[in-house]
Amino acid sequence: MALFHYKTQEDNMTVEHLLKDKWLGGKKTVHLMRMAKSVLDAKGEPVDDWKGPLAAGTELVFTFPDATSTYVPDDNVELTVLFEDEHILAVVKPAGISTHPDGPRDTGTLMNAVMAYVQKNGGDYAEHIHRLDKGTSGVVLIAKHPISKSLFDRMIENNDISRKYIAEVDGYLKRPKGTIRLPIGRDRHHPAKRLVSMSGQSAITNFRMIERKENTTIVEADLETGRTHQIRVHLSHLGHPVTGDTLYEGSETEDGKYRLTATAVSFIHPFTEEQTLIEMK
Repeated sequence: MALFHYKTQEDNMTVEHLLKDKWLGGKKTVHLMRMAKSVLDAKGEPVDDWKGPLAAGTELVFTFPDATSTYVPDDNVELTVLFEDEHILAVVKPAGISTHPDGPRDTGTLMNAVMAYVQKNGGDYAEHIHRLDKGTSGVVLIAKHPISKSLFDRMIENNDISRKYIAEVDGYLKRPKGTIRLPIGRDRHHPAKRLVSMSGQSAITNFRMIERKENTTIVEADLETGRTHQIRVHLSHLGHPVTGDTLYEGSETEDGKYRLTATAVSFIHPFTEEQTLIEMK
């Protein structure tokens, strides 16, 4: 069962307002929670009056008895946990594995490893909030209950989650910093590839140079949008593809991996309302 504890932070807050307006819970989720009497008081008794005003500091427990995820648990995938509370989990995805499986019986992905971890700790629910390309390593956020999933999905859509990356790119990048505002669309000649296309979706990448090496440059990038392969496409378009990213004309590396890591995410936590920074150690 997924659940979380919460103390109301102001007078006259209602359960209905919390779920529908403050946390933007979907109609289906809220309806199912109401039918299942999923909101409990500090004594573990169901709260029946969802429109009744509550005093600040009222303790509530929100439960999701039917919230389960179907990923097959897999202990064979390395999992590094960077952050965890009742609402989210932040983990490191290694380069070379997918964020999630393509089919219900697939294993060997990050979400299979997350499911094994969650089940060991008594949970049944875990859903990724965003994804990283198979060859990209770094921080991935996981929702631990449906309301968290709904809220963080909305935050991703509204660009309320800042995501930073470190990339090593080919060549000598002359500009110390800049912003790339170029739309990205599908490459109709290559189904796995994206390209800068005026008919594509808007995409904005900010970057700054960190270090210049003999044949490559280290840059930090952050995204204002989250298009597929965005950093890889934008940097390649500048003439400085990610080192090792042969799909986008990057030079080959000895291990066959490309040099792109999602190093940090930051956001205002929707449940604690605290500024939260999660970064690679």
